[in-house]
Amino acid sequence: MPLTDAKIKGLKPRAARYMESDGKGLSLDVLPSGKMSWMFRYRLNGKQERVTLGQYPDLSLKAARDRRDDLATETAKGKSPAAEKKLARAGLTTNPSMRVFGERYFAEQVVPNWKNPKSIRRYLDNEVFPALGEKTLKDINALDVQALVYRKRDNGRIAAAMQLRNVLKQIFDYALELQLVTLNPAAMVATRYIGKARKRSRVLSPNEIRLYLRTVYLSNMRRQFKLALHIILLTLSRKSELLLARWEHVNFEAGEWLIPEENAKTGKPHIVYLSAQVSEMLRELKALAGNSDLVLPGRSSLARPFAANALNKALEGLTFDMDPLTIHDLRRTGATLLTERGFNKDVIEKALSHEPVGIRAVYIVAEFAEQRKKMLQWWADYVDGIVNESKVIVGNFGAA
Repeated sequence: MPLTDAKIKGLKPRAARYMESDGKGLSLDVLPSGKMSWMFRYRLNGKQERVTLGQYPDLSLKAARDRRDDLATETAKGKSPAAEKKLARAGLTTNPSMRVFGERYFAEQVVPNWKNPKSIRRYLDNEVFPALGEKTLKDINALDVQALVYRKRDNGRIAAAMQLRNVLKQIFDYALELQLVTLNPAAMVATRYIGKARKRSRVLSPNEIRLYLRTVYLSNMRRQFKLALHIILLTLSRKSELLLARWEHVNFEAGEWLIPEENAKTGKPHIVYLSAQVSEMLRELKALAGNSDLVLPGRSSLARPFAANALNKALEGLTFDMDPLTIHDLRRTGATLLTERGFNKDVIEKALSHEPVGIRAVYIVAEFAEQRKKMLQWWADYVDGIVNESKVIVGNFGAA
């Protein structure tokens, strides 16, 4: 049986180390100390080899599977991941690829020194490795870094662009220290041309909501993405929670979608109450998902969700006749407009799955179930009303 985050969290240390298999050569090595590390086993030239990928939860289940798939591709080409890692650690690889050195940087500099390595892990897996992973360090120049960083900047994600530039600069700083390169191409990308990172406050107006949905549905992006981008707006849910959603957690009869603790950003289970519109969209997604257990199965496998940045890239590929927006702006838009219409702040915060802080955390333990149901249905009807003013037939999820 493949592993799940819930199953991993339930693993207990034993007197002797033991392995839990995820399949296709990937296993979790559980030590008596309680530490857990990912291990990839493979055969090369008739010989059994293995290589350690990183510790859990610093290296997530999804990231470990992606890394396993990448290494399986390398072994199919006759390369030995274990031998390459050994050479890299010994400093004998004089011109490693960005992927090889990025993993070394993460293991030697990020994991021991960062309180929360997950953010760096995401930039490596979702941005750096897909674009530059197969290029050698010495072949990466300032224009390569600039193209990667400016792509985020030009889509209005200034803070993310700045952080991505800084991650690349830190990687090359370490490579300079080890004398693997003679210059840092990321340092040559000046921050003043990226922009000044500001706290985002983008809220779509009713007219912009209409334009947003009209543009999404008239685009040629995947049908699942159109519905997902609409559902996020109507449910105020997080992108990651929808990408990881499974049908076993959707109860059409009760009108509820359970976000289990392993998928929730807060680490606590959360219920999203489904409006009639969202229930209809989910039924269409269920038909599109076929036999998959996932609400949004990926393109290459019914057992794996889309990549974490797939929806971002789909949205970035659209041209809107308005200021740029991000997926997170949809949650802010819903929360802001609901507040302006007089809905209770605590009910809105609960719908957003925000944890109360300070003295409110002590006294506010209510779920506000009935209030949230009514509020989210009102919100879906309100968005319907906005869109239908422009003759967009939301019930059919298309445009007339």
